[in-house]
Amino acid sequence: MQHPELAAPMISRAMENYLKTIYRLTTGNDKVSTSRLAQQLNCSAASVTNMLQKLSDLKLVNYEPYQGVTLTTTGNKIALETIRHHRLIELYLAEVLGYSWDKVHDEAEELEHVISEEFEERIDRALGYPTLDPHGAPIPSKDGEIENQTSNSLWDADGGESVKVGRVSDRNPEVLRYLGSIGIFPDAKISVIRRAPFNGPIYIEIGDTEHTLSAELARQIFVVPG
Repeated sequence: MQHPELAAPMISRAMENYLKTIYRLTTGNDKVSTSRLAQQLNCSAASVTNMLQKLSDLKLVNYEPYQGVTLTTTGNKIALETIRHHRLIELYLAEVLGYSWDKVHDEAEELEHVISEEFEERIDRALGYPTLDPHGAPIPSKDGEIENQTSNSLWDADGGESVKVGRVSDRNPEVLRYLGSIGIFPDAKISVIRRAPFNGPIYIEIGDTEHTLSAELARQIFVVPG
């Protein structure tokens, strides 16, 4: 992916993945720790430190050893551009090519780094300028704006509450296949029956069918009042 705001050298696929991950892990003004990055990217702390120094030299992150890292304005722009490519590709794969929602993430991980800006614009236009990907996550605009989603997880819902699925985490294909098999997609309506104590399961109803979800699954489903 080319980034006109950067002079040579061009940033690599690995760098884009780091920027995207830092963006995803950033909460408010908090810095992201190297240990958390290492865990998310499944690499050593030494590798993370080496990459953060390179990104700092390119002025894409603000990094001080042992203090964590934040994105610069340019780094944030590239992260959002990468996320935009990823989510547009996911939607194109699902709506045009017929991929199931559990398979689009891994394909988009590869393609997000190589499509041109013209190809991105053609996908966007062909899809009717969408704002959400197949899992309900917001697609950043061409100008780098992104909707701020404030939904809570299904695990946080109270018994007797009616909610609507806003977004589902796309990290685990097996989870997506299972949730899809019981009717949990964006905009699906769920009635929360009760939640068992001591990290027990949550009992829900979709349509006329009752289901039981573990805390692990319920925390990957983000809902809004519905």
